[in-house]
Amino acid sequence: MPGIYAFADEASASLGGQIAAMLRNHMQGLEIRSVDGQNVSDISLEKAREVKKRLADNGLATWSVGSPIGKIDIVKDDFNRHMDVLKHTLDVAHELDAKHLRIFSFYIPRGEDPAIYRDEVLERLTRMAEAAEGSGVLLCHENEKGIYGDNAARCADILENVPALAGVFDPANFVQCGQDTLEAWALLKDRTHYLHVKDALADGSVVPAGKGVGNVAGIVTDYVNHGGAALTLEPHLTVFQGLDALERDGRRRGTFCYSSADEAFDAAAKALREILEGESER
Repeated sequence: MPGIYAFADEASASLGGQIAAMLRNHMQGLEIRSVDGQNVSDISLEKAREVKKRLADNGLATWSVGSPIGKIDIVKDDFNRHMDVLKHTLDVAHELDAKHLRIFSFYIPRGEDPAIYRDEVLERLTRMAEAAEGSGVLLCHENEKGIYGDNAARCADILENVPALAGVFDPANFVQCGQDTLEAWALLKDRTHYLHVKDALADGSVVPAGKGVGNVAGIVTDYVNHGGAALTLEPHLTVFQGLDALERDGRRRGTFCYSSADEAFDAAAKALREILEGESER
């Protein structure tokens, strides 16, 4: 069975709240994105050491650094400055003892053909992979709406031409880009290092795993059956604080809307457990 990790900042901004959410849902640790109000790429090395100690004291670890590296405009933003951020984030990963660092492949100007920017994207990703060489940290590219690698074909192009990278597969992000997830999985599964567990409806709204059109249960099952090492829960569910107060009888509007971040996180974790338990019963 793979390790179960989470973007626990969706349960709480504070490290203490993140730890509590992971423990009550029987997880192994964190894909760290933000902690105590700071993005992971901005925290100091001293803060990273504090996070590592507090996680270890609770039997938890950091699987991956969920960085924003590569989430910049390929035309307007300063890539050299961004490389400095990457180098600091690699140092943060080292202090956290995280062996993976999530990256992206740059926002493409709206309405323009991504092919125009292919060579620039690949050159930049190659430089990023070279910066990580020898660090013990594997850079893992995630598909994301609006970037070069938003569909399966361009993700495959990246992984084929920058072989030092691995893939992070996010079904909901593919749904939001109009990409069939089973076609994407067939193309990318051999280069997918880990999954982000997130599902979506056809209109793009995010729902618990297995409740949308992302074929999440089947993809998770195939990943697990072929020895997949890790799943990162990324709830992204709708939170509407005070929701219950809107309904005189206490009932809620909408099937997947939650009254607190903790409730949404726990619902997402429950949906993932149901998928994994169903697989273990086969």
